[in-house]
Amino acid sequence: MSSYNIENDMRYLRLLAHNFPTVAAASTEIINLSAILNLPKSTEHFLADIHGEHEAFQHVLKNASGNIKRKVKEIFGNTLRDAETRELCTLIYYPEQKLQTVKAVEADLNDWYHITLHQLVAVLRDVCSKYTRSKVRKSLPEEFSYIIQELLHERTDDMNKAAYVNGIIDTIISTQRADDFIIALCNVIQRLSIDQLHILGDIFDRGPGAHIIMDTLHNYHSWDIQWGNHDILWMGAGAGNNACICHVIRICLRYANLTTLEEGYGINLVPLATFAMEHYSDDPCTGFEPIILDGKTTIDDKQKRLTAMMHKAISVIQFKEEARLFHRHATWNMQDRDIISTVNIGDNTCTVDGKTYTMKNATFPTGITITDDEEQLMQRLHHSFRVSEKLQKHIKAILTHGCMYAICNGNLLFHASVPLNADGSLKEVEIMPGKRYAGKQLMHNIGMLVRSAFQQDTTPEERQYAIDYFLYLWCGKDSPLFDKSKMSTFERYFVSDKTAHKEEKGYYFRLRDNEAVIDSIMDAFGLTGNNRHIINGHVPVHVANGENPIKANGKLMVIDGGFSEAYHNETGIAGYTLVYHSRGFQLVQHEPFTSAKDAILRGTDIKSTTQIIEMANRRMLVADTDKGTELRQQIEDLKKLLYAYRHGYIKETEKK
Repeated sequence: MSSYNIENDMRYLRLLAHNFPTVAAASTEIINLSAILNLPKSTEHFLADIHGEHEAFQHVLKNASGNIKRKVKEIFGNTLRDAETRELCTLIYYPEQKLQTVKAVEADLNDWYHITLHQLVAVLRDVCSKYTRSKVRKSLPEEFSYIIQELLHERTDDMNKAAYVNGIIDTIISTQRADDFIIALCNVIQRLSIDQLHILGDIFDRGPGAHIIMDTLHNYHSWDIQWGNHDILWMGAGAGNNACICHVIRICLRYANLTTLEEGYGINLVPLATFAMEHYSDDPCTGFEPIILDGKTTIDDKQKRLTAMMHKAISVIQFKEEARLFHRHATWNMQDRDIISTVNIGDNTCTVDGKTYTMKNATFPTGITITDDEEQLMQRLHHSFRVSEKLQKHIKAILTHGCMYAICNGNLLFHASVPLNADGSLKEVEIMPGKRYAGKQLMHNIGMLVRSAFQQDTTPEERQYAIDYFLYLWCGKDSPLFDKSKMSTFERYFVSDKTAHKEEKGYYFRLRDNEAVIDSIMDAFGLTGNNRHIINGHVPVHVANGENPIKANGKLMVIDGGFSEAYHNETGIAGYTLVYHSRGFQLVQHEPFTSAKDAILRGTDIKSTTQIIEMANRRMLVADTDKGTELRQQIEDLKKLLYAYRHGYIKETEKK
């Protein structure tokens, strides 16, 4: 520091001096930050492809992918029976509901309160051990903050403090605050069990509660999202892309799941129902019957018929709306996906990839070009999506917390793929006329383009292109969120010959087992060191067929195991979550979740199998993380401020 040229930093140091106006203040902060560097690395939690399964999602957050149960077993060992462990864990996950069931059956409630409060404090003490007191204090509810801090830092095994601690517990019970205090403790345990939640895309579609998931995230302490193709589809619908609106409604009707649309976001589907009854009442709508995933939902024949008519009506409009955009943007090279224009109703054929196919049926009550009635219907649906206050609020949250990719603690996170050439090199993709990018620049500029669809400081032409581009991101050949030769929706509905359905995966999916290819992608994104990985989802891992989610010699982790019920039979499991804590990576494989009600009444949990992926040769510290790099830089800046104080460049300012 003796040869340090301070003149270059004076402007910044004067700003820094506002927060640390004295040598003592700066020195204290250096001591504090240096101490934090030696704390254990906090826990990161990775989830992907939730697809509206809100109950399973919320339960995984509550149990921290089994981490809370693991901690309970470590703390209490054989002193608790399995049934007691389940009861305590269920209480931590669902405190309000579990308290009601306990009070209905517990003979000596005061004794139960005593035992349970001591147990919860022990669990919380363990969970808090990797955080500073300041961070823990900020996580505590204000009304109980002082009491919880006292219980955390005083122990009954200290003979001088045993009566003090027991006196606190006794008073909590005698003042009838035990229930509220237990709920507070349980919520803090949940809060501190996961420090950062990473969602690798696809909150939306298929399941009934995407809006509930978004509400949960709105109140969550720290989360980020790497946008998935289904998220982008809903963002496009919210931005006013009519083709995306059609896709969103079509998928909801396909799975008989209108809860998110109608109850969650207040989208009015009455105009679509009226339109379908008017134009499709004589159409059998074969192949458009709703698919019931959960085995619980029941709809009568009348409702099933109406759903099929609405499903076909919006699908046909979708193909027409898509065709408009494919022809409007020639640089997308998707004009060949305008299949509806090739339909010959007279001889029941259509043309796909230059080949003529016989169709299952060629009944198009509104023809193959968009009609005035369809235009009017789309205007009403468009308006409904644009004025949905809750949908717009959730899209804003996804924009605020999200992007196309993220780099965190040596891990590259994205939803689906990075477009590649056949030789594994990064592929240049044109996202706007004359603007081509590859790799990191491609992902960054797509993110900027997505944001411009919601910004008023762009030109109307730029904003409209951005809105249109959501469709390309959803189904474009070189989209990092799709990366297939085509989306064969039309063919699956109308063409029996399955050769027409074939969707060729892009080279990323074909080459992702190749360690050299994965290394080259990480190099291009600027990841360094030996402990680096790519983590993504998007394509369900077929565990039942022996597929391994760990690829490229451990450098790629694919954590879409199928949260959605649509994939359970296909994958054989109900999703993966990845946990990255101070001792390494653990991949948690989940069995299907029954319900929160079962968990509360019978103490059932998601049955999970933990696979240790990679263990560190020593316990990782904050110093080993991105946060550690940031803290070391702050320490260096504060040392420069000390130099400025001690050499008279800046005068200390005592606060009055």
